[in-house]
Amino acid sequence: MDVDKLSEQARSYPEVVLSKTHPFLCSEEGQALIQNDIKENGLDRVVIAACSPKFHERTFKKALEKAELNPYCLAMANIREQCAWVHMEENGKATEKAERLIAGAVKRASVIEPLETQEVDITQTAMVIGGGVAGIQAALDIADNGYKVYLVESSPSIGGRMAQLDKTFPTLDCSACILTPKMVDAARHPNIELLAYSDVTDVKGHVGDFKVKVLKKPRYVDEDLCKGCGDCAEACRMKDRIDNEFDENLGKRSAIYIPFPQAVPLKYLVDPETCLLITKGVCGKTLKCADACEAKAVNFDQKEEEVELNVGVIVLATGYDPYDPSQKEEFGYGVHPEVITALELERLVNASGPTSGHVEINGKEPKDIVFISCVGSREKDGNQYCSRFCCMYNAKLAHMVKDKFPDSNVTVYYTDMRAFGKGFDEFFEKVKSEGIQYRVRDLDDPIKIEKADGGVVVKAEGHPDIASDMVILSIGAIPKAGSEKLSEMIGVKLGDDGFFTELHPKNRPVDTAVRGVFLAGCCQSPKDIPDSVQQASAAAARASTVLGNGKMVLDPVIAVVREAGCGDCQICLSLCPFGALDFDEEKKMAKVDEYLCQGCGICTAACPSAAISVRNYSQDQLEAQIETLMGID
Repeated sequence: MDVDKLSEQARSYPEVVLSKTHPFLCSEEGQALIQNDIKENGLDRVVIAACSPKFHERTFKKALEKAELNPYCLAMANIREQCAWVHMEENGKATEKAERLIAGAVKRASVIEPLETQEVDITQTAMVIGGGVAGIQAALDIADNGYKVYLVESSPSIGGRMAQLDKTFPTLDCSACILTPKMVDAARHPNIELLAYSDVTDVKGHVGDFKVKVLKKPRYVDEDLCKGCGDCAEACRMKDRIDNEFDENLGKRSAIYIPFPQAVPLKYLVDPETCLLITKGVCGKTLKCADACEAKAVNFDQKEEEVELNVGVIVLATGYDPYDPSQKEEFGYGVHPEVITALELERLVNASGPTSGHVEINGKEPKDIVFISCVGSREKDGNQYCSRFCCMYNAKLAHMVKDKFPDSNVTVYYTDMRAFGKGFDEFFEKVKSEGIQYRVRDLDDPIKIEKADGGVVVKAEGHPDIASDMVILSIGAIPKAGSEKLSEMIGVKLGDDGFFTELHPKNRPVDTAVRGVFLAGCCQSPKDIPDSVQQASAAAARASTVLGNGKMVLDPVIAVVREAGCGDCQICLSLCPFGALDFDEEKKMAKVDEYLCQGCGICTAACPSAAISVRNYSQDQLEAQIETLMGID
């Protein structure tokens, strides 16, 4: 577009005393130009015609502040994304449209008013929800910065999915060797209070003053007395009769158990769904587990306990769940014993797994092995997103199987090889060189697995059938169960994929639309361990910044309710995505919580009596802008 023409046109508006162009207005030089012009010309309003306010509105507001002008005396006209970019082949029309956008912004700037900010005190305590590797990293980083952290985990032990893995790609490091020290550090850190086997049940308040209710489930074992010796589990009448969830139900445990040998806290608990005393009210003539415990730690009188905690910031690190492939009948998972998931194979190859690392299918070691990628990912009619780590754990497990069974025939059906991380492509090439055959699969033609003598047959379009002893389904990641409930409690929205949504994918990738709430790890999207740890540290840095300031400045651009106009309909209350609206029974009108309101304007648009407006976006201001843009006198 003709930028010089736009600048010249702007000078003709009666409200404008100065109009300039600069190629990089957001640079230090550009900001200095703005500041000097404000001071030298006594300007009391500024219009920036450039890119989206999402990118640089804060930059320009700070420039105004440095020039001692109220930062809310700023109006922006987006003549890049909403104009130049969408009219690249229409130079004249783009310039004409930009003229109108600028004219409207000038008119609005002439009627906007200065706003005053206010500060809120910050409770210098954090909560991290989720005790996987991301949650642990975030908790450690915040605690190392000197702040108290509550680390809440719904499972009996922290560690998350990483604790189930044998090795990590691409270096084939022992997963437990990396994770276990972090788990122990978190449990022993003087600034971290670990709340394992606990659920967040309610969240109220706002940044700096969140009130969180946490339900501590009964272990029926006194954590202070339990020594972790295991005598109770040995004595349990249900010993080795309960499917072990940690081993993907491939191994057995007792009704009183620890999830895995490196569990933190290393304290036993009773499974209320399988314990005979809890389910049937009787466990023989004596309580074997209680009698076997010399420390007298077993206590069936324990009850649920709800605690309310006051925190200044929250980090969500709830992780993900593995996709259930039984939903895909063509793979025969749950029907053919030869078909297992990659996570089940992780437990089988693990030396501390249910088979001590020995892999057998139908009582024999597998000879012909097939991996199938993108099960539960990249589907046209299902989970359309890529789960990101499946290609590489496919390669890792294929390498480990080939190493365990050198004479085996290993085939991998893959869609695309997404080896995007550091050292990933080199690892993939190494795996291919080991004699592992890669075949491209067509997502439009599903692979079918059928029963055959001595095993199964894998049928893939465009490839010869393969008789196989073992088929491994590389399952993707889906949102963690309970994400919807947590989303409703905290106000952080879920995307179309069901994962929590960040405020901006580039500018604020760990922030959310709820001030003081940050994202870490796979709760935001599927990602591998290095990326999860990096994002956790980034979220911890953002959270620590808020805590370190001790106070936070609230944006005054929020909704306000005109008392005389409110019609008592309460429509706005149900529509507010941040829970910032309540009803004043005494005054019979809606009221706005200035700590929670984000100034999104949904309530304004929905109010049938036009009783709600957003500061600096009042009806008069918007009408002045629109009428000018439309050329209405």
